[in-house]
Amino acid sequence: MKLDNALRRVWRGIIHPSPRGRVRWAVFFVVVLGISAAVFDAPYWFNRGLGAIRPALGYAGIQIPNVPTIPFRLGLDLQGGAQLVYEADMKDILEADRDDALGGVRDVVERRVNAFGVAEPLVQSSRVGDSYRMVIELAGISDIGEAIRQIGETPILEFKEESVEPSRPLTPEEEMEMNKFNKEVKKSAEDILKKALAPEADFALLAKEFSEDEDSKPDGGSIGFIRPGQTVEPFEKAAFALKVGETGKTLVESQFGYHIIMKTDERETDVDGEKVPEVKVSHILFQTKSPTDIVPPEPWKNTALSGKQLKRAGVSFDPNTNEAEVSLQFDAEGAKLFSEITERNVGKPVAIFLDGAPITVPRVTEKITGGQAVITGNFSVQDAKLLAQRLNAGALPVPISIISEQRVGASLGQESVNKSLVAGLWGFALVALFMIAYYRLPGLLSVLSLGIYAVVVLALFKLIPVTLSMAGIAGLILSLGMAVDANVLIFERLKEELRSGKPLGQAIDEGFRRAWTSIRDGNLTTLIAAGILFWFSSSTIKGFALTLSVGVLVSMFSALVVTRSFLRLISPWFKKKFWYGV
Repeated sequence: MKLDNALRRVWRGIIHPSPRGRVRWAVFFVVVLGISAAVFDAPYWFNRGLGAIRPALGYAGIQIPNVPTIPFRLGLDLQGGAQLVYEADMKDILEADRDDALGGVRDVVERRVNAFGVAEPLVQSSRVGDSYRMVIELAGISDIGEAIRQIGETPILEFKEESVEPSRPLTPEEEMEMNKFNKEVKKSAEDILKKALAPEADFALLAKEFSEDEDSKPDGGSIGFIRPGQTVEPFEKAAFALKVGETGKTLVESQFGYHIIMKTDERETDVDGEKVPEVKVSHILFQTKSPTDIVPPEPWKNTALSGKQLKRAGVSFDPNTNEAEVSLQFDAEGAKLFSEITERNVGKPVAIFLDGAPITVPRVTEKITGGQAVITGNFSVQDAKLLAQRLNAGALPVPISIISEQRVGASLGQESVNKSLVAGLWGFALVALFMIAYYRLPGLLSVLSLGIYAVVVLALFKLIPVTLSMAGIAGLILSLGMAVDANVLIFERLKEELRSGKPLGQAIDEGFRRAWTSIRDGNLTTLIAAGILFWFSSSTIKGFALTLSVGVLVSMFSALVVTRSFLRLISPWFKKKFWYGV
C-alpha cells in the first residue's frame, strides 16, 4: 500500500509537477542536451567506452549503436587548398550578352568543380570595370594543377541521339557463340512451324506454350489489329500478304527474332477521311541474340550538331499556356543537321550534353525545320533561364585565363586551427575567471551554461553543416562574448534587486525580466546586421555572419533558460547575498 502511494506521488509529480519540480525537469533536460551535444561533437571516447562494455550489454540483450563520427567542415584557410582567380575574354561577345555569358561560364565551372569532390567549393563571378572575373576556392584539393587545367577548358555542347549499335565489335568467340545460339533458335522455330501448319494445330495453344513474347503470350499470341507503319517492315509485309485464317508457311525474321504469323481478321478503318487497311494477327516469337545483346550499346551517340551551329538560346513563353520554355536558334548548317536529327528521331529523345553530362533530354514530337525550336517541360522561369544559360555557354564559348593563384598548405591550415583553438581556450578561461571572481555563484553557473552553449553550437555546426574558416571562428568567439554579456546584464539586475531588499527568489525572477528587453534588442540588432552581411557579402564574410547568428541564438537560450534553471535550482541552498556578489 505504501509502495502504491509512493508510485502515485511520483507519477503525479511527473504529470503535474510543482514549481520546484518544473525547475528540476528543466535542469534535467538541459543536462541531457549538453551531454548529448558533447557526445555528438566528440564521439570517440563514448564509442570507445561503449566498445568496452558492449559484451556485457550483449549478454543482457541490449544493443546500443555507435555514435556516427561526423567531421567538422573546414574552409580553405583551415584545411588548405587553393584560391584561383580567372578572367573571362569577352572581346567576341556582344556587350548586352556579356553578363549572361559570364553566368553561363560560372555555371559550367561550378559543375566542373563539383566533379572534383571538394567540400563546399566556392565559385563567384564579378565585374570590375571592363574586366569580368571569377574567384574559385577549392578547400582540401590535392591535384591543383589538374583542377586548373579542367577549369580552363572551353565548354563543349553536343547533341546526341540514342545508340542501337554495340559499343565495340564482337570478338570471334562472341560472334561464334551468337551464331550458334541463333541457329538453335531457328531450328526450334522450324519445328514449331511444322506443328502450326498441321491441319489439327491449335495456334493459340502453341503460342501460349512456346512464344517468347510475354505481352501477347497470355492471349494466344494475338497482338490485335495493326495498320501499315505500326510494326517492323518484315513482319508487316508478311502479315498483310496472308489470307484470313492462314498461317505463314515460312519463318519471318526481324530484329526481334523469328516469327510464326497467323492472320485472323482484316478490315478497313477511316483515318482522317481516308480508308486504311488493318489486319488482326497472332504470332509465336522465338527471340534471337543480336550484337547489342552481347555487347550493350552506349546510351547515346554523337551527331554532327554541336554548339558551333547554335546561334542563341533564350527564354520564351507559350502564347496559349504562358508557360516558360527554352527557344533555340541555329545557323544554316545547324538548321539542316537539326532537321535530319529530328526526322529520324520522332517519338524518341535527343540529349543535349554540356561538358560530357546531359543538361536536358527532350523528346522529339515532329520533324523540325527552319532552324528554330523550343524545349518545353513545365519549366519554372528560373529553370528555363538556367537551361538557356547553359546552352549559351556551349554556343558562345568564353575563354577564361588564370590571373592569380594562391595556395594554402595543409600544415599552414592546421597551424591556424591550433592557434584558433588556443585563443578560444584562453579567452574562455579568462572570461570564466572574471565571472566567478566578480559574480561568485551566478558566475560559476554562467560558466557551466557557457560550456553547454559551446557544445550545442559545435553540434549545430556539424548538423547544418557550417564550413568553418578563420572568419567563422571569429564569429563564434564574438558570440561567446555576447553570451557572457547577456549573463552580465542579468546578474547586474539581480544585484540591484537584492540591494533593494527583495527576497532572493523574487530578485532572480525580476533580474531576468528586467534584463530581457536589453538582451532582446542587442541580439536582434546583431542578427539583423549578420543577415545583411550574409546576403550581400563574399563567402568569408558569410561564414562569419552564419556562425555569429547561430551563436547569438544559442547564447540567448543559454542565458535565459540554462543559467536561469541552474540559479532557480541551487538558490534555496545559497541564500546569503555574499554568494551573489552583493
